[in-house]
Amino acid sequence: MILGLDVLGSNPPLSRDKTLFTPGPLNTSAATKQAMLRDLGSRDAEFIEVVRDVRSRLVGLGDGHEEYTAILMQGSGTFGVEAVLSSVIPQEGKLLILINGAYGERMLKMADIHRINTVSLRTTEDTVPSPQLLREALQADPQITHVAVVHCETTTGIINPIKEYGEIVREFDRIYFVDAMSSFGAYPLDYRGCNIDYLISSSNKCIEGVPGFSFIIAKMDGLRKTKGFARTLSLDLYAQWEGLERDGQFRFTPPIHVILAFRQALIELEKEGGVTARGARYKHNYELTLAGMQALGFKAYLKPENQGYIITSFYYPSHPNFDFRTFYELLSEKGFLIYPGKLSHADCFRIGHVGRLDASNVKSLMSAIASVLKKMNIKLTE
Repeated sequence: MILGLDVLGSNPPLSRDKTLFTPGPLNTSAATKQAMLRDLGSRDAEFIEVVRDVRSRLVGLGDGHEEYTAILMQGSGTFGVEAVLSSVIPQEGKLLILINGAYGERMLKMADIHRINTVSLRTTEDTVPSPQLLREALQADPQITHVAVVHCETTTGIINPIKEYGEIVREFDRIYFVDAMSSFGAYPLDYRGCNIDYLISSSNKCIEGVPGFSFIIAKMDGLRKTKGFARTLSLDLYAQWEGLERDGQFRFTPPIHVILAFRQALIELEKEGGVTARGARYKHNYELTLAGMQALGFKAYLKPENQGYIITSFYYPSHPNFDFRTFYELLSEKGFLIYPGKLSHADCFRIGHVGRLDASNVKSLMSAIASVLKKMNIKLTE
C-alpha cells in the first residue's frame, strides 16, 4: 500500500483509443498489446529464442534466407537508417542519395554529420527521381560507392521505383540502401530481385507492432566486409550483428516488451495472408479514402500514378473558413487523428491508410470529416 492505495491492484478504466490515420505509430491489435504484459530477462533462453524467431521471420518476408540476415537495433527507424549510413560506408566511400522528400533530406543530414562524402540527386516532392538521371550520375562519377533512396516518402505518400534503381546500381556494382520504413510489410519486396544490400524498417509501421526498435535486412557477404567501418559505438551495425549471431544477445539493453509485441504482430501478419493480403487491405482503405475525400471536395496532392497506398496528402481547401488546427482538433475530439503536412511548398495535410484499420474505420472518418466541415461552415461541393 502506498498513500492508502493498492497500486498493484488499482486499474482505472482506460479511455477509448483514438483511431490513428497516420503512417506509424498506428493502431495495433489487442493481442499485440497483450503480448507486452510479460517480463523476460534479456539473457533468458526464452527471450533469445523470440529474437531468433523474429529475425528469421523478417528475412523470410523477402525470401532471402540464404543470402540475408536481420539485425534488430534499439531506437526508432531513424536510428536504423543512421546505423546503416554510419556503419557500412568506409572513410574513402562516397554516397549518392535520391531525394524527393523530408526523409531523403534527413539521410543527407546524417551523412553530413558523419562527414561522409555525399552527393544528392534531388527532385521536387511530387516527382519520382528519374532512373535515367541515376544512371547518368553513376556513369559520370566512378567514385560513388553507395546509393540510398526512400521507398515510400511519407512526406507525400509517393512511391519510388526501387527495383529500377536497384537494377542500375547492380549494373554499376555499387552498394544499395533502401529505406522501406513505411512500406515494408505492405508492399511485397524481393530483396534479391531489387538488388537490395541493406533494407531498413521499423517495428511500428506496417507490421503493426509498437515503437521501440528498427531492423535492418542485410546481405551477409557485404556486411562481413564492413567490420571496423562504424563511426559510432551504439549504432555499430556489424558489432550488433556479430553479437546476435554469437549468442543471440544484444550488446546493450534490448526493448524486450516491444520485441514480444512485434513477434505477435508478425504472427498476425501471417494469419492475415502475408504481405500481399495486408497490402490489399491498405489499398482498399486508400481507395475508399480517396473517393470519400474527393466527394467532399478535397483534392489529392500527387498524381495517381505516383501515389502509394500508405498515406495520401490532400491540399488545404481554399475556403476562407478553413483552418487546419481547428480542423485537426475537431476531428481529434471525435476520436480521429490525422497528420499535418510536411511539404516545403504547398499547404497540405495527410491521411494514413495503414495499421489496424478497415473499411468501417474509413467510413467513420469520412462521416466525421463531413460533420467537422459543417461545423466550420465550409461547403466544398455544389
